[in-house]
Amino acid sequence: MSIGQTVSLTVVTYNSRRFIGRCLESVLCQEGPPAEVIVVDNASTDGTQNVLARFDGRIRTIHNSRNLGFAAAQNQAITASRGEWVLTLNPDVLLLPGFIQRLVEAGRADSRTGSVCGKLLSIGPDFVLPEERRIDSTGIYFTPAMRHLDRGWHQRDNGHFERAEYVFGACAAAALYRREMIADISHRDGFFDPDFFVYREDADVAWRAQLLGWRCLYTPDALAYHVRSVVPGNRLAVPPAINMHSVKNRFLMRIKNATGGLYRRYWLPMTLRDLAVVGCCFLWEPTSLPAFWHLARCLRRTLEKRREIMRRRKVDDETLAAWFKSEPFSLPAPDFVLR
Repeated sequence: MSIGQTVSLTVVTYNSRRFIGRCLESVLCQEGPPAEVIVVDNASTDGTQNVLARFDGRIRTIHNSRNLGFAAAQNQAITASRGEWVLTLNPDVLLLPGFIQRLVEAGRADSRTGSVCGKLLSIGPDFVLPEERRIDSTGIYFTPAMRHLDRGWHQRDNGHFERAEYVFGACAAAALYRREMIADISHRDGFFDPDFFVYREDADVAWRAQLLGWRCLYTPDALAYHVRSVVPGNRLAVPPAINMHSVKNRFLMRIKNATGGLYRRYWLPMTLRDLAVVGCCFLWEPTSLPAFWHLARCLRRTLEKRREIMRRRKVDDETLAAWFKSEPFSLPAPDFVLR
């Protein structure tokens, strides 16, 4: 059995007609394509479903009657899948040859590697390869202010992310997750927290995985292109609903995962950033104020999830706090992983 046959690939579409055809073609052209490709469509109205119909017989499609959000729809796909590994993929990602195989090979080298990410490169919405390669993501990292950012974002791809290393977490636009880890860290309502709806759900998974003792491995040999619409400092170009969920999810993630020791270390940058976020909502972005109402509605569930995470946590505060740096932080992979 080829490496790809151990992989289930899951995609969530919502008005993704512009991208999904090219995305699926790049998936199905992989050496040793995945055992199954499951697409959950969140009630698209732009012709996405017509594009998906062209792939009948090669993919499995689940049609929702309404938009359930990325997190809940990915949970649907993951529940329906059966692979040893699950590769979550955004419809605006274009895989280069060997992407899946190289992720799986890297993940198999270390049994405590729960997630694997490759090097995502930036590409425009026309899917035309740029003359100058710039990085979209080489994994995610957290700052002391509890911001999560993509390592290397918008930097020239000039060779400084060319070694395998452990990072805090993977960007779910193209992240490979071990089934064993999915089962270990999932909540009752799924792997991704459906209360997040969209945005930051991958950072929440990464933080939860770190607390429960799982590693995330970055391998530069797996290459893909990603059209990124939500970028730092560009909130005016983002739909108001996404900005609202971004605010809500910042606090949901903290309530669930931040330990007392972490807060004692970083209370000042955390508090200053919180005040800036709240002030911005009141003064410049009132469309994000409903975030706090939604936060209150799901607070009880979130506290229950926090109690379960903290009851099962395996990593101490000192180890966890080392990941929260102003600059991207990583740990070298051991020799047996590099081989």
